[in-house]
Amino acid sequence: MNILSRARSWMKTRQTAQELANLSNETLADIGLTRFDIDNVARGIRTR
Repeated sequence: MNILSRARSWMKTRQTAQELANLSNETLADIGLTRFDIDNVARGIRTR
């Protein structure tokens, strides 16, 4: 993976994490997540 691809991937991961962080705790719970899950979900890592 070249540096441009890595940068794009990192930016997409951070954007996803930010969007999830902006959700309320109740909304996160409705989709089966907690605040502790956000980084793993943004990276595409399955935790459950």
